[in-house]
Order: sequence, then structure tokens, then C-alpha cells
Amino acid sequence: MRYENKNIAVLGAGESGEAAAVLLRQENAMITILDTAEENKLRKKIDALGTQGIRVIAGLAAEHESEHGAYDLGILSPGIDPTVPLVQNFIRRRIEMIGELELAYEMCACPIVGITGTNGKTTTTQLVEKMLNASGVKTVACGNIGPAFSAKVRESADLDIVTLEVSSFQLETITRFRCGIAVWLGFAPDHLDRYPSMDEYYRAKIRIFENQTAEDWAVINFRDKLPELKARKITFSAYVPGADFELREGLIFFRGERVLAMADTQLRGSHNAENLMAALGVGFVRGLSFAQMVPPLCEYRALPHRCELIRTLNGVEYVNDSKGTNPDSVEKALHSETRPVVLIAGGKDKGFEYDLLTDLVGQRCRAAVVLGEMADRIEALWKDRLPVVNVGWSLERAVARAHEIAQPGDVVLLSPGTSSFDMFKNYADRGNQFRALVNALPSK
Repeated sequence: MRYENKNIAVLGAGESGEAAAVLLRQENAMITILDTAEENKLRKKIDALGTQGIRVIAGLAAEHESEHGAYDLGILSPGIDPTVPLVQNFIRRRIEMIGELELAYEMCACPIVGITGTNGKTTTTQLVEKMLNASGVKTVACGNIGPAFSAKVRESADLDIVTLEVSSFQLETITRFRCGIAVWLGFAPDHLDRYPSMDEYYRAKIRIFENQTAEDWAVINFRDKLPELKARKITFSAYVPGADFELREGLIFFRGERVLAMADTQLRGSHNAENLMAALGVGFVRGLSFAQMVPPLCEYRALPHRCELIRTLNGVEYVNDSKGTNPDSVEKALHSETRPVVLIAGGKDKGFEYDLLTDLVGQRCRAAVVLGEMADRIEALWKDRLPVVNVGWSLERAVARAHEIAQPGDVVLLSPGTSSFDMFKNYADRGNQFRALVNALPSK
């Protein structure tokens, strides 16, 4: 075993870090997890991991340990920003470091389909998992979608392929990581609270193709201008002609052959048509027929908080797109609606510019209700194009005002366009609160 008796530090006690620590402990390594969160917040995890022989050091003591502890290797969790002192201390001391993704890849016994993109990763990963398993190709979905790759890699010897959702944070630290099939769903502004520029975010994301060869496949969004790739390509687009997979009047075609009608699926919008095309592309390069692939794709239902219809009340649809955490996702959600929209938007200021949404919002929306840290800035941008109601820091007021404004035939759409951490635990908490508020609305 490569890691037997090695003294290894895992940086970050989140899901990926914990999975990496458990995996390495099974390899008979000596494991310490370092996390700057306060010890009382990690108490249950500290006790549980302690029973497996894994030490956890928390708070200021973790940072001190990173400066002075003797380690053979550091494992970096994707949620830990490489610029923080905890990581920089290891770099300064020239202790070898690899990411959790790379660690699991080294132990993976089967090929990988890696799925990345600013939006649509989780939906596409689930579509691929369902489609492959239903078609007799044994796989599990893991990675950024959860569970962590390290938590599932021991199952890989019994799989035909691993279906892996891959984030830019995970790709930052790869060296040998390689996908037999790499899926690129598209690129748009995001994570500018982590990356100094769009270029740096793009450079992290594009690394999914870095180690591919001419024997591999790239299933890519035709609209994005990518550098020359070594892999063979399958392209898709719901918006422009010329790709292998195209959307025409609600029908998906592959090189002129009708494959799938969107009306036969459980998904809404052109963005989900592209997610379906990407999944079909994966199946095609695996040698599956469309007759095999289409039925499970039509059965698939999206996870909550992704253009999820909550309720129809007095002729108004209420749609929860809380997972829409960047402007590109708002654009796609608006394009997926054919009725006038009362848009609820805003949240944490992640450095995004909303100027490019102004025309679309003006065209598609009856009104906008804005809230959170971004409320004032969005209001200033949009108020000359349509009525904008600024409700400050209250989702309850946002739902109430949207309910007052909406007319029969409208859609009230929660598509915030940014993250939720200024007001909520996460996007799911925000979406769940929206659902509860909508379900409590009285009839007019």
C-alpha cells in the first residue's frame, strides 16, 4: 500500500475531507484532519472519527499544527481555498499536496465519465447514472454531487464506469486525473468570490480535458469556444444549429435523426434539453442505442430547487429555482418560461455583474422583487426597465409582494442568481423556506 504508515494531514473536515481520511485510514495511514472551524462545531465529527483512529485538530490549533506538524503528505479538500494560511503553510514547507479528487482517482479501478460546467452538473450526472444503469452499464454517481469520490472509489472494481460530477475547485489540484469521457455543459460567470477573475475560473474548469488522449471522448456544448482538444468530440446545443445534437421545436435530433421529444420528459426548458443531449452523448459513445437510452431519461424527475413547480394558485404558477446561484442560471430559467414572470432575485454579493440580464428581464418579466445583500444594486440596474420592489432581507415579504403583483397566467419564479449565505444556510434552505411560504399563501 502506497500510504501505509504515512503520516498524512487532510485539510478540511467537510464531506470530501472526511471521506479521504476514512479511505486513507483503511490504507493503514496515520491520519490527522485539520480544520479551522471551532472545536464545538465539529464535536460530533471529532468523536465519531476518533473511534476510527482519525485525529481531528480544530480552530486556531489547526493553523498552528499546519505550521509545525510533521507530515509526509497533505490532502486538500475542494472546499478549502488554497490561498488560506492552513494551505499556504504546507506549501511554504514544501510538503507534498494532492487534492481529494486525485487521491480517489489513483485508486479507481474503472473508467470515469466526468461532468463539469457552470450549471446543470447535478441534473446531468443523475441523468447519466439513471440512463446507464437502466441500459445495463453499471455505475454510481459521486463527486461534487455527493457522496464524495473517495467514499465510493472502493466500489469501482465492480463497476463498468464511475459517473463523476466535477467542480472547478476539484480540478484546481489535479495532476494525472483523466476522464475517458469528459462532459462540458457550458461556462458562465460564477465563483468570483473564490477566483480573482473569470480567466482563472475558466483555467480551473478547462483542466477536465488536460490529460485526455485521442482514445478519449469529449461531449461538449457547441456554443462554447474551447481550445483544440486531443479527444474525439460529440457536440450539442439547444440554441444554435450545427451541433451533433440539436433542439428544433421541442424535439431533440442527432445528426438529423429524431431522438426525443421534450414533452415526453419530466423536465422544463432549453437548458434541460442540453442536459439531456449531454447524457445522450455519453450513452452514444458508450455504444448504447437511443431505444435503450430514451425511456429512463423520460422517467427522470429533477431534484428540488431546479425550476421546480411548487403550486398553481389562482392561475399563477410558483416555481422554485433556488439552485440558480449565478446570472446564467437566471437567464436559462427565464428562457424556460413562456408566461409573464414575476421574478424574485438577489442574495449574497459574489461580485457578479447583472447588467447583461437587464434586457432579458425587461422583456420576460412583469415585475421583479429583489432581496438580500444584492437588492439595492439589482434595483438600480433594473428599475428603468420594469417595476422593481425591494423587500430588504425578508423572503416572506418577497413572496407576499410577488403574490400581490402576479396575475392569472403569470409565473412567480424564485431564481436568485446568486448564493444564499447572506440569509440562509444554503440554497436548499432558501428553497425549502420558499416552498413553505408559497404553500401557506391564501387564495385571492
